[in-house]
Amino acid sequence: MAAQQEYTREEVAKHNTAKSCWIIIDSEVLDVTKFVDMHPGGSGVILEVAGKEATTEFYGLHRQEVLFKYRPRFKIGTIKGEKLQIVQQVPGYISEVPYAESSFWMKMKSPYYKESHLKFRAAIRKIYDTEIVPDAASNEDMGKAPSLELYKKLGAEGVLASRIGPGPHLEGLKLPGGIKAEEFDYFHELIAHEENARLAFPGYNDGLGAGLVIGLPPVLNFGSYELKAKVAPLILLGEKRICLAITEPTAGSDVARIRATAKKTPDGKHYIVNGVKKWITNAVHCDFFSTAVQTEKGISMILIERGPGVETSAIKTSYSPAAGTGYIAFENVKVPVENLLGKEGQGFQVIMSNFNHERWAINCAVIRGTRLVVEECFKWANQREVFGKKLIEQPVIRQKLAHMIAQVESVQNWLESITYQMTLMSYKEQSLRLAGPIALNKLMATRVAHYVSDEACQIFGGRAITKTVRRHPRRFRRNHGRSRCPPGDEGLPQRQALSETSAHYNASPRYMLDWCIFPFPLSFPIKFVYEFVL
Repeated sequence: MAAQQEYTREEVAKHNTAKSCWIIIDSEVLDVTKFVDMHPGGSGVILEVAGKEATTEFYGLHRQEVLFKYRPRFKIGTIKGEKLQIVQQVPGYISEVPYAESSFWMKMKSPYYKESHLKFRAAIRKIYDTEIVPDAASNEDMGKAPSLELYKKLGAEGVLASRIGPGPHLEGLKLPGGIKAEEFDYFHELIAHEENARLAFPGYNDGLGAGLVIGLPPVLNFGSYELKAKVAPLILLGEKRICLAITEPTAGSDVARIRATAKKTPDGKHYIVNGVKKWITNAVHCDFFSTAVQTEKGISMILIERGPGVETSAIKTSYSPAAGTGYIAFENVKVPVENLLGKEGQGFQVIMSNFNHERWAINCAVIRGTRLVVEECFKWANQREVFGKKLIEQPVIRQKLAHMIAQVESVQNWLESITYQMTLMSYKEQSLRLAGPIALNKLMATRVAHYVSDEACQIFGGRAITKTVRRHPRRFRRNHGRSRCPPGDEGLPQRQALSETSAHYNASPRYMLDWCIFPFPLSFPIKFVYEFVL
């Protein structure tokens, strides 16, 4: 950085030509003479503000990180007697933009969060901002997956483990913010998923452990003690990677149609696995695969380690190859019977109970991603001037923001209510009682995401589809739809939720308009019936 000194605005005004071009951005003086001819938008854009205040023009075209990138090269001083007016975001910064964070971080009261959650979010956000954000954009664009070195670093910091939820697997591990394993709950995990989503690079986001989030729980919840002891530490510390392999070219939501087979050897000590899996997130980079197969007794889940007979290849999708989405081909793969997850023939139960956690994690991510778009819209509306006044002063923009905020806050509060139930239930009880609420929350969250994305496009106009200006709305608009599909098409969780509700309804007194039909004889005491109805 050049030597710094203070200038008056009159002194800066003298440098207003292509041969000596200074500009002022938020009281900082930048000498951009050498950059004038290299500016992607042409020299005229800069020369219009040469020697002048350029804050409004700069932020109308660029994000703050552009200033952070070029400031060290071009800043030569500051305006005498003036201070920065625009908040400088630093690693770990908690946004003060209205509704940019969930309500507890907006100074509201909450029955769910406590001091440990504040410490946890501050710590994990700083890790993301310092270790991941600097290279995330370029890696997303190049389709470059997170390196093994970064993965190990996230494992050592406890970031990977914090996305799997509470349990014995956390014992002895370091967690962000110094949180102890015994105080870690599902709200800490919710925060971990939110912070990953806040990164806002969908392919790279998923490359950072989407496979782990859905592939490791079957091992932890249904694997043998010996299998967990062998595999879990390697995965949680980032030394190995894992994914969930269920979908096949001919079997998606209809899990019963999977064709991959696992046949026992004559001595009964191994399975021989053959088949193909498709659209498997992280498959290209993984070492372990929690795999659905057909066995002699029916659908089963088995853990397969990469080795002879296992081949993976990338699939091109609408988002970045950094996610490592791919095919997996199993050809005569020999797998120890000890790698069975749960009981043989009961794989469907393993899959469905795992779907709950997967959908819940998706809810955490999609709601946080939607909130990020709302934040971008709010900042832009206060920054952009049209027809002589800021966008936020236009009634139609205020109405759009109000509807966007109301819907995001609604699904966030529903998510937190469900998460609270998770903290009080065993894994088995969650599987039985929360499948419906989680599925319906996902249905609503993804619809809200679509609505917010559409409204953001109206607020930003052409900038919502421009790669270099407002990346969050653009990427969100292109990718949010994929959150509606996994696990299973949107109709599957709806049917599941209503089936679950109907099952409870049919086992209880059934209310029809203003009549109540009870599943007991009419001779039942009238006094009790009256009290029951009241």
